[in-house]
Amino acid sequence: MNESAHGPAVESSTLAELLRERAIHQPEGRAYTFLIDGEEEEAHVTYAELDRQARAVGALLQSYGTGGERALLLYPPGLEFIAAFFGCLYAAVVGIPAPLPRLGRSDRVLSRLRSIANDAQPMVALTTSPVLAAVKDLFAQVPELSATRWLTTDNVASDLMEEWWAPRVDRSTLAYLQYTSGSTAAPKGVMVSHGNLWQSQQMIRGAFGHSKDSVFVGWLPHYHDMGLVGNILQPLYLGCRCVLMSPLLFLQRPFRWLEAISRYQATTSGGPNFAYDLCVQKIPPAERSRLHLRSWRVAFNGSEPVRPDTLERFSAAFAPCGLDPLALQPVYGLAEATLLASGGRNGSGPVRTQVVDAAGEQEETSRVVGCGQPAPGQEIVIAEPDTAMRRPPGGIGEVWLSGANVAEGYWNQPEETKRVFQAHLADTGEGPFLRTGDLGFLRDGELFVTGRLKDLIIIRGQNYYPQDIEWTVQESHPSLRPWCSAAFSILVDGEERLAIVAEVEAHAPLEVEAVVGAIRKAVSEQYGLHAHAVRLVEAATIPKTSSGKIQRQACRAAFQSGALSVVET
Repeated sequence: MNESAHGPAVESSTLAELLRERAIHQPEGRAYTFLIDGEEEEAHVTYAELDRQARAVGALLQSYGTGGERALLLYPPGLEFIAAFFGCLYAAVVGIPAPLPRLGRSDRVLSRLRSIANDAQPMVALTTSPVLAAVKDLFAQVPELSATRWLTTDNVASDLMEEWWAPRVDRSTLAYLQYTSGSTAAPKGVMVSHGNLWQSQQMIRGAFGHSKDSVFVGWLPHYHDMGLVGNILQPLYLGCRCVLMSPLLFLQRPFRWLEAISRYQATTSGGPNFAYDLCVQKIPPAERSRLHLRSWRVAFNGSEPVRPDTLERFSAAFAPCGLDPLALQPVYGLAEATLLASGGRNGSGPVRTQVVDAAGEQEETSRVVGCGQPAPGQEIVIAEPDTAMRRPPGGIGEVWLSGANVAEGYWNQPEETKRVFQAHLADTGEGPFLRTGDLGFLRDGELFVTGRLKDLIIIRGQNYYPQDIEWTVQESHPSLRPWCSAAFSILVDGEERLAIVAEVEAHAPLEVEAVVGAIRKAVSEQYGLHAHAVRLVEAATIPKTSSGKIQRQACRAAFQSGALSVVET
């Protein structure tokens, strides 16, 4: 296999073909390491072993005549998922990574699973024997899976791989369905082709200067696009080392993430904004002194709004560990673009600015952080959402994308596919573009994302971004849980009014009047807004997506129907 220092030769056509080539030319090369306990206990798989496992899973699927069908992938974090995912690619089966419900937990994940199963109608579901034994009664509660055949892949006979045959696959073939997180609507199945996936890998490599000498450490969920496309598939594309751990083990002890970066001298790792805040809050100075982060060159921050103060706190806290502040790199992407749309700035550091409308129609509001330049091969334009006219330079509008990384559309939703994936500019007719539903602006070639279009709060003609208000709320009183507030507008007597829902710490003594008063005061002082309604709710009851984003529309619906777990009004 011809290969440069920056990745595979362009002759490779798909990631499945690339894995087969690596198994031939680098059979003993270590493809993935999984930290079973999040610290020292390791499991490994080489390229040759992964290829054999994928062929065995592929042959199992082929024996049931599943070519072109859908397969639900329900796995705990670990190497079994990776083998099953590539097994689907090997058999031309459309894999569907999904979160695994757990007994005794909220039914939020189970509800998401039902929505995915109802939409995708998978022919088979793949999992492990222990998982199937533990949660088979739970799966019985999903009538949408009643016709689905369950297959376990951890006990597939290794000699079955000899029965595998290579199906006809090219870059136009559908590779898998990536279900959206559903932050403003029900999850939708993004149809990702082999060509979309390959283009995305090229863009990620080019944006961050990755090479076969890169080292990845990751904890992001494998069913999330950032975890799958960025953490799992990019290392295989590059042929570099990849060390993974469970998201739960990171959340239990954030030190594990940075300690793994230090121990394996990782060059690339990252996560959502909250992960960096969590490290600052939960890793004491005594533990920080054990970290060596000089190797960390790409600390990407994405999947939710990036806050300037988060970057500043994290940089200050871990600079004594050798962290280069220029390594902190905000990024922007979404499942519909097969992950990355913008990011990477070759060591120039994050760009901060104020939100000011190009026509001077808005006064300065909060600071925002740039999400980098458009990735190589990605075109970004800013359009007025209602008229589809291109916004002037610096003008705020909806972010539209065009490129070979943009997915084919939504599974079984032709009208929504046309609306979202086939937009054209009204003034020039340029297109098609992907309408992201995100608001932002371009300044000096840098993309700044300011919020979600559907979540935008408009009161008395003034625009407010809910994430800004939510940040102010969570900082207003110590009894409020971080990243667990929702701000949205409600209609009262024909006028839009501000409503706030905030979770309170379960163990904290609650002084209701003091907490509500602190919220109202902070919001009034910061934004000049009166909070018409404030609801304090129990911990872990605000609706969130699988990636931890606040579902403001669902929260508004629960507010209006009286379904919130209210502690005090």
